Amino acid sequence: MSLPGVDATVKSQLKNEELPDGEPKHVDSRFSRVSDGEKSKLPKNEERTSEEEGKPDTRKSKLSSASDVAKISKSDTGQDGVINSSTPSDLSTGANREQAKTDSSMDNTALVAEHYNSLEEKGLSQRSQSRIIFMRNFNNWIKSMLINEYLGKVRQDKSHGAPLKVLDMCCGKGGDLLKWRKANITHLICADIAELSVEQCQTRYNDLVGRNTSDRGFAPVFTAEFITADCTKVRLREKYKDASVQLDFVSCQFAFHYSFESLQQAECMLRNASESLRPGGYFIGTIPDAYDLVSRWQKCEGNKFGNDVYSVEFQCEEKTKPPLFGAKYNFHLEGVVDCPEFLVHVPTLCKLAGKFGLELTMFDRFENFYERMKDEGRSLLGKMQALETYPPYHEAPLLGQNPQDYQHAIQYMQNSTGHRKIGTLSQSEWEATSLYAVFAFQKMRTTWNADGKPEYVKL
Repeated sequence: MSLPGVDATVKSQLKNEELPDGEPKHVDSRFSRVSDGEKSKLPKNEERTSEEEGKPDTRKSKLSSASDVAKISKSDTGQDGVINSSTPSDLSTGANREQAKTDSSMDNTALVAEHYNSLEEKGLSQRSQSRIIFMRNFNNWIKSMLINEYLGKVRQDKSHGAPLKVLDMCCGKGGDLLKWRKANITHLICADIAELSVEQCQTRYNDLVGRNTSDRGFAPVFTAEFITADCTKVRLREKYKDASVQLDFVSCQFAFHYSFESLQQAECMLRNASESLRPGGYFIGTIPDAYDLVSRWQKCEGNKFGNDVYSVEFQCEEKTKPPLFGAKYNFHLEGVVDCPEFLVHVPTLCKLAGKFGLELTMFDRFENFYERMKDEGRSLLGKMQALETYPPYHEAPLLGQNPQDYQHAIQYMQNSTGHRKIGTLSQSEWEATSLYAVFAFQKMRTTWNADGKPEYVKL
């Protein structure tokens, strides 16, 4: 495995390093990775040096398209690229079983809402003391780069100065408000299941507007509306101030996986993402990588695995063939998450998304996305303090307590010369953040068949 590093005040040169631990092979074909031979790696070490920067790493990670990941059958996708919007037969056969899960679904929904409502609002000084502060900053960098990349694609199809309207689905406390501010969007819809989180999000927005008003010369802050609703069960369009609004962009960060508790919830979530999204617009997000989760699950004894930063405990016994929906596990992340989640089977996600006119254009694990974006986002890595300095400055304590947490950094520095410090994540943090993946869907063009049903044509 290999690790990243950066310092905004010091020029850096990226180098490659692999640690010996590879990704375990997958047993179940349903949750097998497209490329089973690929090893799990940490991001590349980024050296802190006084030398001029070397040539950028031009290697590109492989991106998974809808055809690579979803493998949609010819019966669902015609030769002319038209996708029928009817429910896939193999997914609808379990409708009765899904209906039987309603009570359980309500319990899980309440748990999720209660958990996020109970999270204490912490200031910057408190957050900086977190054991996983660098991991959280790294995840935040991933989100920033993902949003910037696809908002850039959206702008390519719009005239200069045209309105840019965004839905932040499962917005939480408004952690991405500054990202939307810097992106110069014109209108934002924030929706979340946790009422207290929505209130805090609105307070943050009002503070943002207030600061902007006092700073002369700044462009007006985007307008916003706030909705408390379960995005997996409620039709958001009915709650918009303008139900006819046409969105350019939909974002759902670290939350879409809650919808895979049932077929109905997954469909509702995708309908909310797609229904008001204009053709050519994008739906992006971050989710746990089900392939990696199942791989680690199959490798461990019992149903629980993790380290001092995170833990996962599966609640279903189908270790070799998890169900497509309702594959439940309890996820704990130090001081941040402690509630039930569900595996997202990516081919099923793609098939359902096609029903709502969404075509997968990118699915990448965090490590691959980092490799692709590290040169472009190097400065931002430093500004966001997304990496821990090793060795630390002025003998400051390292966040990782396990001696093995920085063994990769020690080995790297022993094998390299002339490099005083590197930026990295601890082994424990990387094992947690490498569970995640980024995705992007594009809205297709809608047509209507002779029966008056919508069909979607790829752009």
